[in-house]
Amino acid sequence: MTTTSFSVAIGNTQERYTCRPDQTLLGGMEQLGRKGIPVGCRGGGCGVCKVRIESGRARCERMSRCHVTADEEAQGFVLACRAYPQSDLELRAAPRMARCIERHLAQPHPHP
Repeated sequence: MTTTSFSVAIGNTQERYTCRPDQTLLGGMEQLGRKGIPVGCRGGGCGVCKVRIESGRARCERMSRCHVTADEEAQGFVLACRAYPQSDLELRAAPRMARCIERHLAQPHPHP
């Protein structure tokens, strides 16, 4: 049995990772081993993992409207902890998350 994985590109950092359709975008991002990726409640309530899907499709579970309004959702904004890829996609971190991941971009990553 073959498990499908999708390619996810982060526009802010030019990084790519693979993500299964049963795995949240945030869960896939964490595999990058980046300390700069903010992880909060993982349940859609804190809003720190807000991203905008620029191309591709994702399935979203319920998100707090105080973090993603209906208008923002229509523009492609989702919480990465509540979104599952349905195709290869490109995303861009929203300002709060972008500051975190971009700040750590220039820092060297330790090799195992």
